[in-house]
Amino acid sequence: MRPAGAVPLRHTSLGTVAEIKAGPSGARLKELGDHPRGLRVITPADFTEAQRVDSQNVRRVPEREEKPLEAYRLEEGDLLVVRQGALGRLAVIEPDQRGWVYGSSCLRVRIKSSTGVDPSYLAAYLSQPRTLERLKGPALSSTIPSFNATALRDLEIAVPESAQQERIVATLNDMDEAIAARLAVVERMKALRPSVFEALLEGESS
Repeated sequence: MRPAGAVPLRHTSLGTVAEIKAGPSGARLKELGDHPRGLRVITPADFTEAQRVDSQNVRRVPEREEKPLEAYRLEEGDLLVVRQGALGRLAVIEPDQRGWVYGSSCLRVRIKSSTGVDPSYLAAYLSQPRTLERLKGPALSSTIPSFNATALRDLEIAVPESAQQERIVATLNDMDEAIAARLAVVERMKALRPSVFEALLEGESS
């Protein structure tokens, strides 16, 4: 039963609230490499567990290749979704990554203006296990799991009011910070374990 005064969820297809574009063909990225200058191209290898892009090792194509890739430029708030291989991994584009482009294994999800959808909320929704199951279902029947832009456009999503989206994102961010803090403690304990063993062994022997 819905609480009194609660605003009902809006259910719609992802294609209604966002424009979805597949990445360029691999032929256009033949010169992708560790060039000192050129256009940065984001690939799934650059995605982090925090659904962001690690800018440190993003590869480039030479400057002469920029014009054919204009249609694949990225804007702040765009989402990149892996469509081949590690299906469903995604990243949200940040301000310093504007103007970069993306590789052929990704789909770009660009939220339409005035739809009231927050990029971080959409990223959280798309990464939910139930959502991934719906996306991956048909894809897993092929030799190389993949899905296309049409499958993503047709995906039904739930869109709450803006205030609820913000609450969801804030709560999940708090949880992620708590998880990161606890994992850091675990790693420190792992690092200390050998020296604790040695100290205890020497203490018993003395």
